[in-house]
Amino acid sequence: MSQAGSEAGRSYVVRTFGCQMNEHDSERIAGLLEDDGLRSVDSEDDADVIVLNTCCIRENADNKLYGHLGMLRRWKAERPDRQIVVSGCLAQKDRDLVRKRAPWVDVVLGTHNVHRTTELMAESIINGPVTEILDAAVLDDHALFPSALPAKRTNSYDAWVTIQIGCDNSCAFCIVPSVRGAEVSRPFDAVVDEVRSLAAQGVSEVTLLGQNVNSYGRDLQLARRRDGEDAALRPLFADLLGAVGSVPGIRRVRFTSPHPKDMRTETFRAMASTPTMCEHLHYPLQSGSDRVLALMHRGYTAERYLDRLNEARSLVADLAVSTDIIVGFPGAPGDDFSRTLEVAAAAEYDYAYTFIFSPRDGTEAATMVESFVDPAVVAERFARLRVVVERSALLKHEARIGRVEEVLVEGPSKKDPTLISGRTRQNKLVHFRPSEPIRTGSYGTVEITGAAPHHLRGEFRELIAEPAHKVRIPVAVG
Repeated sequence: MSQAGSEAGRSYVVRTFGCQMNEHDSERIAGLLEDDGLRSVDSEDDADVIVLNTCCIRENADNKLYGHLGMLRRWKAERPDRQIVVSGCLAQKDRDLVRKRAPWVDVVLGTHNVHRTTELMAESIINGPVTEILDAAVLDDHALFPSALPAKRTNSYDAWVTIQIGCDNSCAFCIVPSVRGAEVSRPFDAVVDEVRSLAAQGVSEVTLLGQNVNSYGRDLQLARRRDGEDAALRPLFADLLGAVGSVPGIRRVRFTSPHPKDMRTETFRAMASTPTMCEHLHYPLQSGSDRVLALMHRGYTAERYLDRLNEARSLVADLAVSTDIIVGFPGAPGDDFSRTLEVAAAAEYDYAYTFIFSPRDGTEAATMVESFVDPAVVAERFARLRVVVERSALLKHEARIGRVEEVLVEGPSKKDPTLISGRTRQNKLVHFRPSEPIRTGSYGTVEITGAAPHHLRGEFRELIAEPAHKVRIPVAVG
């Protein structure tokens, strides 16, 4: 055991900012801390260690981190033996700036050395504050992939499984390639073995994670070719969906996030032919204007995007589709935005994540200052887009009234604890009141009785399956 965890009763809190990959990294950090003898607590006041696992996709991520660190200055001063750890994408990007702005931070580590969290904590106790940022991933499975190390999962009935890290794309607005590195795929058998292990622990739903998840395996096959093998380039991602979906005990398989330029017919066919694959596709549009898509370096046109979407819906019955759209990308005049509205309306999304453009240092788009769109114009466009996507979402939800849906029970509703929330195979949130107590992680059926743009309402009908997991261990997410 390292010195960081050698004191009896030391406790920790992990606060997570950002995407599913960050949350999975937080589970990994929590697992390492637990293995080092620390215990989880809910309150920062009760903690000896606070880990802030950061994101840098949008500007307010910086504000959140440094604002939180400012509040923690007194927390640290009250007991200097406490430790503050800053990890994740923003730490990778800002490097020495973190401790320059907050000298009371003990450890700063990036996205490529999460596996060294407890070692760096121990080093900081002996030698003082430490910053360690690696420029590339360590090519070792246990260091490289979050899923390869012990994790303390948020839920014990579902789990994320990292199949790929990094990104080889060059989207003009995105900082991810700079902070996550080049694409590296996890070996096929290692992924399937982990899913088998999770199923044996009672996990019934898995989500495959990657920055560009549907390009999975491309690097593995190219490496085999470089080694002299006669390896045909084939869609390994589709094969992986089938293999993971066939693991006994797994009832649902999801994946996120794919890139439209790499979407293939084989993926849709794998979704359609694998009963455990959920009927949900997250399909990021970003813009409906071909000119803006070219400026973004997205690698597809609006027509190709819609063609692939139509193919997906023709092959996968009852498919729900979500998306990401950026409003206010530099140099996008009104005509370009009108095209985005047209494509969003034609796509008929079940729901959409809409974002206002935020320039990130280190990206091409951040240098396009002279083309930045007036904030008032951006706000007006954002409101118009919201009308389009919520109208589509409401129509999609209203069409489900009267249907009986299978739901995975997630627990009490956050807004009304007298209701239970569940998630359909289409990833739709359903609120209902069961006739009797029902355990989190159970599967049941609910008849849909009402609809809103962001959720469904229903009446509980039948319990299908009790959860197979035994213990739920939470990670605090902030």
